[in-house]
Amino acid sequence: MRVNRILLSTALVVVALVVQVSVLARLHLPGAVPDLLLLTVLALAMVYGHVGGALVGFGAGLLADLAPPADHAAGRYALVLCVIGYVAGLVKPENGRLKSATGPMLVVVGAAVGSTLLYAGVGALVGDTAARHVGLPGLLFSAALYDLLLAPFVVPAVMALARRAENDPLAETTSAAKATDISSGWLASGTGLRIGGQRGGLRMRASRARTARAGRIKGVKRL
Repeated sequence: MRVNRILLSTALVVVALVVQVSVLARLHLPGAVPDLLLLTVLALAMVYGHVGGALVGFGAGLLADLAPPADHAAGRYALVLCVIGYVAGLVKPENGRLKSATGPMLVVVGAAVGSTLLYAGVGALVGDTAARHVGLPGLLFSAALYDLLLAPFVVPAVMALARRAENDPLAETTSAAKATDISSGWLASGTGLRIGGQRGGLRMRASRARTARAGRIKGVKRL
């Protein structure tokens, strides 16, 4: 991944995790907890593609596994978000821009349901039965509902930031200007003249030569 992708993804994932643990988890809503970290991974995956989405998902999930008050086996949520990020990255359009909100909303619902099922499935394999206290249907419905309500405020903003960092028009303009200055300075140092002034000087010399030649011809005719 590029440096700007890593820096932006790290910052967004850390902010999302802090908000989720310190704010959303303390709301004590019925059913699941709104998964701000999942929405951040989805938004980045729909801009970076399936490979970038899988890497971001794995890193975000591993950070969530290690951050307190995590009470499950390390690597469990990393696996879930890695798979979700990879699948979400497959719907990335060629130009990185989505034409309507229908596609992202469907991705959010599918990711909320899929991550809950995958998390519960991995938990069943390792002997974690915490989902039975609420019931899997209640978890699926509440997770999809909460993420769908939170998605319009998170997914477009994160995708816009990712696209802006990906294009980086300011850096491109600055680098182009520097390249122009370097090339102009290089040519000027070799000739001792400015490029624009050199063309003007050549034209003035040619004009003066033609004027002098015409004056000589007129002087010869008069004699």
